[in-house]
Amino acid sequence: MESSLELEGAIRNFVAYLKSLGRSANTIVAYQSDLGQLKAFLNQQGITSIDQVGKEEIEAFKKALLKQGYTTKSVSRKLNSIKSFFRFLSEEGVIERDFARLVKHPRVENDLPRILKPIEYRALRDICRHDKRTLAIVELMLQAGLRISEVANLHLDDIKDDELIIRAYESHPERRVPLNRAAREAIQSYLAERQQTRSKFLFVTKSGRQLLVRNIRSILNRYFAKAGLEGIKVNDLRNTFIVEQLSAGVPLDVISRIVGHKRLSTTERYLALVKGGEEEAIELKEL
Repeated sequence: MESSLELEGAIRNFVAYLKSLGRSANTIVAYQSDLGQLKAFLNQQGITSIDQVGKEEIEAFKKALLKQGYTTKSVSRKLNSIKSFFRFLSEEGVIERDFARLVKHPRVENDLPRILKPIEYRALRDICRHDKRTLAIVELMLQAGLRISEVANLHLDDIKDDELIIRAYESHPERRVPLNRAAREAIQSYLAERQQTRSKFLFVTKSGRQLLVRNIRSILNRYFAKAGLEGIKVNDLRNTFIVEQLSAGVPLDVISRIVGHKRLSTTERYLALVKGGEEEAIELKEL
């Protein structure tokens, strides 16, 4: 491995290391973006070499991000990228001391997830009813709680009669997700007019290529705007599924398993938004 004290070379080495670990493309892009932002900030201060970076410089970058309006959660995530980067450099012997570990995370406000109201997700359905592909994507996130990356990576043969198979990826094991009537019908309607292609992926472009995460995000954001939904993010569809099911009385551990949370405590966070749920439900609620 190339040994370099130059920021650009060090970042390049770190990215190569992440690839060797088999990290996902999205994860690597996120690291590159965060470290590229750090590099640009340091370059503005006349810093181009790793050995010029200490605790003070990283603290200054953290403060600059907060001043620019980044949320504490976003800054904390970027700081995680930086800490991983400097830990790698320390372990490789590129730097003698890892100053990044001395930088504390900003206090993250534990904001509750944004949940769509019934009138909002009905408006979204209505606005994309003529776009069968988008409607199927919306229903898979809203009715089955899928992550956007899971939607993008679905294969045609992952679709079963009444369930989906979510293949193992990164640190997530394979799981099976129930499909209700609305989700099944949306998928069937889309498949009836899906572009003819040899692609194994369920969702494809007009040219028959895989519909990537960034494509899906762009499409959904466009429809959010058309439906007049403000302050909505793509993951809020999944958030809505979780809260609606818990409110309907579906057991916490069942929902946690369906949505693929690694820890039950992650699902428990949604209980603050739950209404009802006094009686245990046998089946998932259809939204």
